[in-house]
Amino acid sequence: MIEPAAKLKRAGHIPMPHLGARHLESAAQLRKLAEALRDVGVDRILVIGGDRSKPAGPYDSSLAVMQTGVLQRAGISRMAIGGFPEGNPHIHNAILNQALEAKVNFARNEGLQLSIVSQFCFRAEPVIQWVRDIRSRGINVPIRVGLAGPASLLTLMRYAVRCGIGNSLRVLTENPAFAKVLVERGPEPIIRDLAACISGSDGERFGISGLHFYIFGGFRKTMDWIDRERALQAMSPQTRVVRHPGA
Repeated sequence: MIEPAAKLKRAGHIPMPHLGARHLESAAQLRKLAEALRDVGVDRILVIGGDRSKPAGPYDSSLAVMQTGVLQRAGISRMAIGGFPEGNPHIHNAILNQALEAKVNFARNEGLQLSIVSQFCFRAEPVIQWVRDIRSRGINVPIRVGLAGPASLLTLMRYAVRCGIGNSLRVLTENPAFAKVLVERGPEPIIRDLAACISGSDGERFGISGLHFYIFGGFRKTMDWIDRERALQAMSPQTRVVRHPGA
């Protein structure tokens, strides 16, 4: 994690390492990692629980890591946490909701700059409904919507099964025409549906700050797709998918 972050920093990018709480083996390991990230100039991080049935060390959740204060003392004041529009197969929705509120309240009290990165979906509807629910509960932190970058159908289905996004997975298996479009055009159709839902007077209320691409098909393939979309936007405003900072 450290060397890639340092390399990205030297190249003028803003690295945001991903830290799985349940994979940390000890408090000493967390402290060493935080100090190393600080030394290479990292000031933000994505903290997730980590898909592991039994914690390797003392931390069973992202909140437990945040509450240690270790990251904050290393100068990491910008933190992102995970969000699950279609739920988590290992955690009941009520517990997910309670955990999200606890993390938001903790960040507010500690003065942290918190944001949410959502699990990827293959449909816009669950994302929109999830965002509406979050906002109705007074959670107003920025949200980056997770999307799968361009990849083969087999790859998309494999990750969907692994990540437990059952409803979206059914879209791929029950609608071959949509699956074909998703493979050929990447996440563009989903982005268009998201843009249509949040346009107009409701757009500001949704507070979607951008997109987060899961590069299942490879980094280069996703970046090439983004470059093509940007070129299309420059050629014709009618082809514009959506403006998103930092993509």
